[in-house]
Amino acid sequence: MVDKDTAALFFAILTVVVDAFAIATVLTVAVAKAAPRSALAARASAARATLAPDALWAAALVALVAMLGSLYLSEIAHYPPCKLCWYQRIAMYPLSLILAIAAWTRDRRVVRYVLPITLIGGAISLYHYQLERFPTQHSLSCARDVPCTTVWIWKLHYISIPMMALSAFAAIAILVLIASNVAQGEHP
Repeated sequence: MVDKDTAALFFAILTVVVDAFAIATVLTVAVAKAAPRSALAARASAARATLAPDALWAAALVALVAMLGSLYLSEIAHYPPCKLCWYQRIAMYPLSLILAIAAWTRDRRVVRYVLPITLIGGAISLYHYQLERFPTQHSLSCARDVPCTTVWIWKLHYISIPMMALSAFAAIAILVLIASNVAQGEHP
């Protein structure tokens, strides 16, 4: 059986990979929008065209890994989820199934349903992350038995469980936008 620290490091490395993808994608799109006739814009368009056919499968994989990771952390590592963790799970778990069905049926219009869920889940993750960073503030959602300010994992000086969830929500949002062509200003 994998020990908690090794699993946490594995999840942290996945988070760094997903964060690098998200940051690179956002920066590339921003530069391409600023200079639409540049070589970077052409490369960004080519990368989107390459990623688009498999982007829904990639988004489904991210959601599945996030779901299984959260189950590992609570059921095997025995880190009890707080209320905000539960709300993030409520947003993430259905995405595994929704995105797998969308990928299987090649339904690129799924962005209409997935994007709002990722934005809500991401907002909850961001709020939860800042609660961890500033634990003295008052929160309406925290319970005494499982406080939202407890940091179960802290890797690479920025990665905690809410950051892992935020990174997954961001990657899923970007991937469904790539799949639906919305990232290039086209409508599904």
